[in-house]
Amino acid sequence: MADEVKSFGDLKTTLIKAKPQTTAAQAAEPSIAKRDSKGRAYATGRRKNAVARVWIKPGSGKVTINGKDEKVYFARPVLRMILRQPLIAAGRESQFDVVVTVCGGGLSGQAGAVRHGISRALVNYEPGLRAVLKPGGYLTRDPRAVERKKYGRPKARRSFQFSKR
Repeated sequence: MADEVKSFGDLKTTLIKAKPQTTAAQAAEPSIAKRDSKGRAYATGRRKNAVARVWIKPGSGKVTINGKDEKVYFARPVLRMILRQPLIAAGRESQFDVVVTVCGGGLSGQAGAVRHGISRALVNYEPGLRAVLKPGGYLTRDPRAVERKKYGRPKARRSFQFSKR
């Protein structure tokens, strides 16, 4: 039968009884590393319209994107810096080989997608790195995308020039 509630204090105690309690041991339960039979960790990264599939495995720090070296695929140093950020933040820049397949979007969006994918793959390989990567914002998918064009306007927000005549 339902408990009879006569005051707000009774309501609080009734709700506490009904709610299952979680222990500190359950909350602090360590995550399990997700690796395949070859010792690789996989993750998907996204940014704008770009999607990156990322595999990391122990190695010398070589990054291969769509079968090309990172210096060939991302010629601009800024883009290479963006995709290396999670490895540097975790202190693992020369410990993992990274193989990436990326498609869609432009080079800037692809670099952001690769960074997101590398971050998620690092957490899958070594769950303890989540505490290092999360505050840097590397695990959060950047939701910004191009705003769609509206009818009656030349672009998304731009209006035609006003003339009083």
